[in-house]
Amino acid sequence: MKKNTISRKNQLLVLVLLVGLAGTAYEAYQTNKIGKVNAALLAGEVVNDDSYPFHKKFADAYHQGKTGNFKHAVQGFGQTLELANKKDSQAFEVSQALKSNIHFNIGNNLFRSGLQRLVTADGEIQEQAKFDYLQAKSAYEQALKLDPRSRAAKFNLSLLLGVIPSNIKTVPQDPSGMEISNLPQGLP
Repeated sequence: MKKNTISRKNQLLVLVLLVGLAGTAYEAYQTNKIGKVNAALLAGEVVNDDSYPFHKKFADAYHQGKTGNFKHAVQGFGQTLELANKKDSQAFEVSQALKSNIHFNIGNNLFRSGLQRLVTADGEIQEQAKFDYLQAKSAYEQALKLDPRSRAAKFNLSLLLGVIPSNIKTVPQDPSGMEISNLPQGLP
């Protein structure tokens, strides 16, 4: 009787050991996977892992901006905001600081897009550049609303305000022809 009880205890302990080893192996795999995604994000590379759609979209948008494709970068960052604002069970909680960072990146790409256009032949700021500047201003203000301590957003907003005239006015853009059609008009 005692031998049978010891055998069952050993079987139970072996089972617990196997479950523990399987769990450890799974956690090691996940840690390695997360490490690769973090390394790609830190290097500014595109994330190719579909398990992290938010990070993949953010990295792609950042890469687009880095290569000078500002309109696609703004569109990508807008899509990351959509992912960040989803309330479903699979979405992870995105902090206000990260949302602020996304708005900051939208502002940076719009600002850089406006700087590319600069002025017309007669010295006037082009309409599209004016529109980009005003959208960048809204994005920086939204970034500061979400994270008032963001020094980078404060600095870039002050740079932007130094570039654009205080009485800047623009004709409303036709959103049907814009490349960034999924972004809300006026950036909230």
